[in-house]
Amino acid sequence: MNRFNAPARLMIVSDLDHTMVDHHDPENMSLLRFNALWEACYRHDSLLVFSTGRSPTLYKQLRKEKPMLTPDITIMSVGTEITYGTSMVPDDGWVEVLNQKWDRNTVTEEASKFSELTLQSETEQRPHKVSFYVDKDKAQDVTKALSEIFAKHGLDVKIIYSGGMDLDILPQGAGKGQALAYLHKKFKAEGKLPTNTLVCGDSGNDAELFSIPDVHGVMVSNAQEELLQWHADNAKGNPKIIHATERCAAGIIQAIGHFNLGPNTSPRDITNFSDSELENVSASSEIVNFFLFYERWRRAEVENCEIYLASMKADCDASGILVHPSGAELPLCGAITGMRSYYGDKQGRQFRVWVDRVLSTQTGLDTWLVKFNKWELCVFGVGAGKCALAISFAND
Repeated sequence: MNRFNAPARLMIVSDLDHTMVDHHDPENMSLLRFNALWEACYRHDSLLVFSTGRSPTLYKQLRKEKPMLTPDITIMSVGTEITYGTSMVPDDGWVEVLNQKWDRNTVTEEASKFSELTLQSETEQRPHKVSFYVDKDKAQDVTKALSEIFAKHGLDVKIIYSGGMDLDILPQGAGKGQALAYLHKKFKAEGKLPTNTLVCGDSGNDAELFSIPDVHGVMVSNAQEELLQWHADNAKGNPKIIHATERCAAGIIQAIGHFNLGPNTSPRDITNFSDSELENVSASSEIVNFFLFYERWRRAEVENCEIYLASMKADCDASGILVHPSGAELPLCGAITGMRSYYGDKQGRQFRVWVDRVLSTQTGLDTWLVKFNKWELCVFGVGAGKCALAISFAND
């Protein structure tokens, strides 16, 4: 919340499963394309928010399985938990809001009387969320009956059915949309309401996101029937909401361009490094491009190897230094020369590299200190790993 002194240029609020993350994409290419675009063009002045139905346990599990970035804010358990930063510090104010007219014991007791409902795993039961599975053809009748029962108990609850099987019972004030509205109110009170907000989803529990005033919205091409029906019934004429023609994260990139929210050409879409000049070259974009080159170098996808190495060294200032987390320092030109020894060592493997939390600080007239996390994924190798680096270099 305190990373910027001014409003963020863009805040993306995205669901994860089948929206940001494509579980039918074994190469994770759309996600990696988004990662490169975000870190090169947006991380320094924008906010990334993941809004998921997953509990903290399942959210952390997904992060181990997929090449995901670290968000600035995480909304979990269908909008009942808000946390900040890498340490996932909880928002106590949001907890106070949700405690109003909420009695978890009564909710659990009454819902357990319905044989049509099957309780989800213990990890999915949260302080302000009780979750079940229910067959699609029984969901509507069960939802209606539960609503009547809870009303008799004086409870103000919300029942959300999504994914063709999930039924979540929450406080009325909870949900992905209410969590976003709460954040907007909080930012506005601090004079930091983002200039633009783009919400992204695929299922019924994302519908509320699209109801928040003044946001842009994208339903990815693979959006489920329940969300498309909601859109047809409630927002068909809203020009700020589109149904993308691209799946998952690729649809989010498409929406950025459609609404003119900023650059939408991912560095991963530029195959010829000699054509990779960006309109606004920055320390962040240089880091992203360097490690894309590094990935392709090790996959033996770079032709004219010596020409590229010479060009990279020519672009580096003689004083450029690579600083390893251990504290060891290596001249940047020397590090580039050392790349010769592992050209093509990952050829034929599903080897990918991405950088996360790329943040730069200008330390001189033409010099920056850039800190970031580098991740590597190799399906037939060592798996995913993390390495924090700092690089200082001069840019002519």
